Amino acid sequence: MTATPDKPPAARPPPNNVFLIGPMGVGKTTIGRSLADLLHKEFVDLDVEIEKRTGASIPLIFEIEGEDGFRRRESTLLEELTGGENLILATGGGAVLAPGNRERLRDRGVVVYLSAPIETLLERTARDRHRPLLQTPDRRKTLEEILRAREPLYRETAHLVVKSSSRAPTLVAREIIKQLEGVDRDANT
Repeated sequence: MTATPDKPPAARPPPNNVFLIGPMGVGKTTIGRSLADLLHKEFVDLDVEIEKRTGASIPLIFEIEGEDGFRRRESTLLEELTGGENLILATGGGAVLAPGNRERLRDRGVVVYLSAPIETLLERTARDRHRPLLQTPDRRKTLEEILRAREPLYRETAHLVVKSSSRAPTLVAREIIKQLEGVDRDANT
């Protein structure tokens, strides 16, 4: 757990719900599915759930409602989903932007920040046209700016930080489980 100088570390909740945060392309969905299978929990991808419920793609929601409209939908659904139990939730990369979302995630489950180097993120998102924020001429610069703004929020929100690059999703999921066992012991002491 990471503590900032002005903020003591928060108490860790028991790992009933696990919320995956991190930048686009870090593997939240793929690792989340593996984690859910290994832990016998329900898996939900927040962006997929938004698309399912609205009947519109994320790029279309951005086009019609802008990022602000999308973020409102994201916060509303996050409020609902984090109220459940026995859940592995892969959030969108920007879910941590709203202070209420960060608080909700920390209070209702164990938050795992999946991190990877920018080269890995660029490689994994290179052909993806489904990410509205990366539809720019200089994807590297855009991704660097996004990471610069969000990295402190990911770290502030996370109970655990796990590197996801250069390893199979199942291995990353197993590392998360190992760290969750430590969280469970900490919660019971």
